[in-house]
Parts: sequence; structure tokens; C-alpha cells
Amino acid sequence: MKFTLSWLKEHLDTDATLDQITEALTDLGLEVEEVANPAARLASFTLAEVTHAEQHPDADRLRVCRVMTDEGEKQIVCGAPNAREGITVVLAKPGDYVPGLDVTLGVGKIRGIESHGMMASERELELSDEHDGIIELPSGQVGDRFIDWLAANRPEAVDPVIEIKITPNRPDALGIHGIARDLAARGLGVLKPVAPVKVPGQFVSPIKVVIDAAVAGKAPFFSGRVIRGVKNGPSPEWLQKRLRAIGLRPINALVDVTNYFTFDLNRPLHVFDTAKVSGNLTVRDARDGEELLALDGKTYGFGPGTMIIADDNGPESIAGIMGGEHSGCTDDTTDVFLESAYWDPIAIATVGRALKISSDARYRFERGADPAFTEPGLELATQMILDLCGGTPSEVVTAGAVPDTTRSYTLDPARVISLVGMEIAESEQRRTLQALGFRLEGDQAFVPSWRPDVLGSADLIEEVARIASLTKLQGQPLPRPAGRCAQTRPDPAAAPRRRGAAHGGGAWL
Repeated sequence: MKFTLSWLKEHLDTDATLDQITEALTDLGLEVEEVANPAARLASFTLAEVTHAEQHPDADRLRVCRVMTDEGEKQIVCGAPNAREGITVVLAKPGDYVPGLDVTLGVGKIRGIESHGMMASERELELSDEHDGIIELPSGQVGDRFIDWLAANRPEAVDPVIEIKITPNRPDALGIHGIARDLAARGLGVLKPVAPVKVPGQFVSPIKVVIDAAVAGKAPFFSGRVIRGVKNGPSPEWLQKRLRAIGLRPINALVDVTNYFTFDLNRPLHVFDTAKVSGNLTVRDARDGEELLALDGKTYGFGPGTMIIADDNGPESIAGIMGGEHSGCTDDTTDVFLESAYWDPIAIATVGRALKISSDARYRFERGADPAFTEPGLELATQMILDLCGGTPSEVVTAGAVPDTTRSYTLDPARVISLVGMEIAESEQRRTLQALGFRLEGDQAFVPSWRPDVLGSADLIEEVARIASLTKLQGQPLPRPAGRCAQTRPDPAAAPRRRGAAHGGGAWL
């Protein structure tokens, strides 16, 4: 699970440092596997100004530049077409490591002319794929650190990316909001609530949804709506940057919205191009011989028990795992059906393994998405699509019902000591559980819908101990009963007894 520090702060109001956050995450059980900090990678680069540029005497495409640096004027040979007098550039000095080239610079000779460093392009600094010329900055003073300029002008470029390892029992941490909730419970900030949205429908949806009775147990709830008159195309730069930062390729605004919600709020979604959907959508088991060209470019044949979403012409999606190419959204899409559903985790895991498909949706659904957030997630995504793409929404259509996850367990504050050996006041135990979303009534703790892993009173204690600090857990000796234990070894003074003496045996005991 990857996220950027600034994205986390969209959900967590905090002044904590990067180190404090990463240390807390691991201590909470969300082990940090890697932190990619662009500021550390770019710390050595400074700003400089080209004071003179002239043609290289022995190369048509090279220019010999005089560059004012914080160490005085230096000579640098440059092949960029935009190398010219008067521009502010990013300087890499001899001894600096250039990440995009994977080299450490030295003083060199280029066609017989000494060059004391280089002026960098964005690709050479791994800021983008731009390599048509060197970076030209609109502001900045000679000697300023480039990372300080980026922090003031392009903060996303120095935004650290954190990758954490999620254990199978923590599906709530597969959304950035859930990670922020844990940190807030630890005391590293205040969780920002997700404001609910209710988008009124303007017309009756021309597409209905049906759950076949044979798969009702595998597909408890399905919701969706048509949005007409959208204008698809590239998503806004802020959204593209967030997706790229965590390793996702922006596709178009409609698809990017679904990917954003998958990581932001752990709510996988799917959009169908309604112009390519015939009739209604039905969740059912696949029939013999049916197959689907999926969005990963592969064609999948279905065996018995493969749950699909189909229209009148056949499969359009592998339910909860991956959509089909045929009804996928392109820049020409104008009307869409937005789907938000809850699927049984075992059913999704079974189909995913049988078809050998890995997807972000499968990864979340087979661990257990929040069933209560299915329709609220649809409403929030609808609003974002309207904001980015325009359009007119229909009324929401549903099939099935949201599973009732209501359950509670007794909170016994004294068991913290007996189970984990930690002294934690009852008031702190109750505060911790409430911060994690549990509802407390007397000694009963009602489990939030996004925590399918909490299945008993012992799990409540585990949550309290985890938030207090896993690293503070210490081994405690079991109580030793009073008195002397009975002798278990034979008395060495006793005469040995010969085994099998009555039968002539020769073994001694």
C-alpha cells in the first residue's frame, strides 16, 4: 500500500514529522517497507545562472556556457537546445550523484573542452519524463537549494512516498483514511471526517441491476446509477500526480476517479460505457463457453462458479475483480453507469485464484471492504465525476441488501494485564476504541463495519495494546505457586531395580 505524505494529510491534521509518522506506523502494526523521499535524492543540487553561451568549436549541437554558481563562475558544456544566456538552471556539480543517469559526476572533457558539472533536465532528476531541454526556472537566486525552490513552487515534487505492508486482517488500512485513523488514535493528529454527500437523481436510470438468486450469497449488495452527458478526457493535474506518485498510470478522468477512491477510501468502483451496454446488468454465474476480454488485455474463459456481471449480450465484467474491454470508458464516452458493490470475500478470492488475476479491486474485496460504505462511496464518487466531467445523474438503483455486521463484545479492562501484560487505564482503553470507530455502551463495544477482523473480546484488547505501542510489550513471567514441587527424579540412594529380572533380562533401571 503506497501513499504520499501530502495525501495522508488530506485525512490527518498533523504537525508530525515524516520520521515520527513512519515510526508510529510500524509500531501500530502497519510495517513501513520503504520511504522514497525526493528531497533526500535532490538535496545536493543548487540554482545557477547562465551568464554566457557560445557554440562549441568542434560540435554543432554543443554549447560552451559560463555559469555563475555559489562557488563562482564555472565552465559547462551543454547539449540542450535551450542552453542560453540569462536563464536560471539546476546545477549538478562534480561529485553529485544524478539519479536519472545513475552516475556520479566528475570534471570531464567534451570534445576537448573541460566541463565542470552539468545543467539538469527533469528526467535526469527523475521529476518527469521531460528531456527536450534543461530545466529553466522562472525564479530563484544563485546558490539556492533546488529542493527549497521545489517546496515553494512544486511541493508535490518533493512529496515523500510511503509504502507499508498490510497484513490480511487489516482491510481498513487499504485506504488512506483508515491509515490516518490509526495515527489519530495514537495521538499524532486529528482525523478529518469524510463529509457524506447525497446527490439527487434527475431521472430514472434506464439500466437496472439484478442479482441472480443462485449468487445472492456471493453478491449481497449492488448499487449504481447512470450519469449522462459527461465530458471525459485527461483528469486534472493534481489527480494525475497523486496516481503517478503511487505507481498508477493515469488513463482518463472517469477511470482515474475510480482508482482514486480505491486508494483514498478503500472503495473500489467501476464505470461502464452505457452506449456499449445492452439491456440491464445482471450478476450471475458464467455459463459454459462464455469468455471476456478484460481491461488487462487478456481473454479469460470461465469455469463453473465464476461470478460475472453481464448484459443481454453476455459478460461485461468479472465481478469484483476486473472490468471488460468492450464496455470500458474512453475519451469518447458521454454516458456511464457507475457501479459500487459489496462482494463476499471468499467468492472473490476463489475466482481470483482460479483465473490468476491480480487487481487492486480483488486485493481489497477478498480481504473485506466496508459493506456499509458501498452506497455512500457511490454518492461521493458521483459528486467527483460531476465536478470533473459534468453530467446529469440518475436516481440510484440497487439490488440485494447491505449485510448486517452489527456485533458487540464485552470490554473487560482488567484483561489487558492478563493478556498482554500492560497497565492501561480504563479511560484510555475506552478512548482508544472510540478513536478507532468503536461505539461503546456500558461494557459493550460495538465493532465498526470496516473491521471484519474483530471477532471477540480478545481482539478489543489487541486493539488497545496496538495503539498504546507494540514495542512496549514486555514478557511477563507467569505467577509461581507457593510451596515445594513434588520430586520427579528418582532418589540416587535407592537401590537400582533390574528390569525383567524374573525373566532373565539384563537391563538396569
